[in-house]
Amino acid sequence: MVLFTALTQEVLAAILKSIDEGIHVVNTEGKTIYYNEVAARHDGMEVEEVLGKHLLDAFPSLTVDSSTLLKVIQTSKPIYHQTQVYLNLHGTRIDTINTTLPIFLDGIIIGAVEIAKDYSRMKLLAERLLDLQKGLKKKDGSKKTTKQVHYTFNDLKTVNPVLIRLKDEAKKFSKSDSPILVYGESGTGKELFVQGVHHESSRRNGPFIAQNCAAIPETLLESMLFGTAKGSYTGAVERKGLFELADGGTLFLDELHTMPIELQAKLLRVIEDGMVRRVGSTESNMVNVRVIAAMNMQPIKALQEQKLRSDLYYRLNVFTFALLPLRERKEDILLLTELFIRFFNEKCSKRIQGVEQKINQFFLEYEWPGNVRELKHTIEYMVNICEGERLGYEDLPIMLRQSSPSMEQINRKTESLSLRKNVEELEKSLLMAALEQAEGNINQAAKLLEIPRQTLQYKLKKMT
Repeated sequence: MVLFTALTQEVLAAILKSIDEGIHVVNTEGKTIYYNEVAARHDGMEVEEVLGKHLLDAFPSLTVDSSTLLKVIQTSKPIYHQTQVYLNLHGTRIDTINTTLPIFLDGIIIGAVEIAKDYSRMKLLAERLLDLQKGLKKKDGSKKTTKQVHYTFNDLKTVNPVLIRLKDEAKKFSKSDSPILVYGESGTGKELFVQGVHHESSRRNGPFIAQNCAAIPETLLESMLFGTAKGSYTGAVERKGLFELADGGTLFLDELHTMPIELQAKLLRVIEDGMVRRVGSTESNMVNVRVIAAMNMQPIKALQEQKLRSDLYYRLNVFTFALLPLRERKEDILLLTELFIRFFNEKCSKRIQGVEQKINQFFLEYEWPGNVRELKHTIEYMVNICEGERLGYEDLPIMLRQSSPSMEQINRKTESLSLRKNVEELEKSLLMAALEQAEGNINQAAKLLEIPRQTLQYKLKKMT
């Protein structure tokens, strides 16, 4: 029995040591009885400086009231996702997000365990971002009139009729202050599209602030968006959030569906009444911000999977734009290829004249899961390594070569330069893309193609 207990303790210690999160356990007297190396790294301490010592001796800046571990010992109640800011024994400031749980044995509390995540570096980067955004304003408080977006709708190059119509609609809706929801696969150009909306709006001279909701932890995201009041938690300072910094301009929230549901409710309130309350504050500030959100998944799917609040969706769904993946706008592939070659020729001091015909064929057949971004990076790679006048098969990145059809298949498909045959294939792909987007509705597909319904029916009948 003694041997079994010893082995169990060794196994438990090995498991705790392998966990990639800080684990800190204290007894009811507040003395540390377990402290793993990850926690020591988070706290900037050595294990020996904490293990066996009272918590307040190892971390003198903490008190009985501010320590989550000691508070759980006192109340016997768990604390979830609590931000804690303190100084270690060496005077270094530490920021963590803690989940602290009481430990019971036969109904009696015998200690508390804390699972801590270090976000000091992330918080530092976030605060630098906020400070950088503050730099968009002059010292007298007025907004700078310098251009704050890099792209306009003119930079969204396309010959696809659906995307052309989408751009035209977006230009009209840009004049409004209503929220906008944009969705499309990764790499389809959502931020470029959103910057185009901002540039066309009356807010063009105001700030444009973009924030990826998936890149910031939940606790930090709330303070970044809404700001913090002094004393809202230990170490908190009076700081504006992104809503206040975007006052008079546009706030772009990317990957909205990754934002915690509870935070989405707070976001909805700000959109509804324009009032922002900083974390820990009892006062609200009025802001004039247009919110544009983007997602890389279908909103309906996000609703079904409960990643998006329905009330927030319906509030944002005033104007909705769905950006086509590159595989559904094949006529743009060769256009973009030529534009990217020109761009990287200038950037890399090259004189590439174009691509070989077999590469054109491969580009048209490839699915481009990374969309326009993947095509751009592919051309960048090829231009850098190409030693001839045209980009060839041997210049393709290795991953694309491995996914491509055989050379014999490529050569066979590039033998025919028949204009009629190639136009027929392009027309077929456009018809299929329109039908797919219209979910089989002939009238809607005809509108997308900008042709009469009878003409579409005739062409479909001819294809069968």
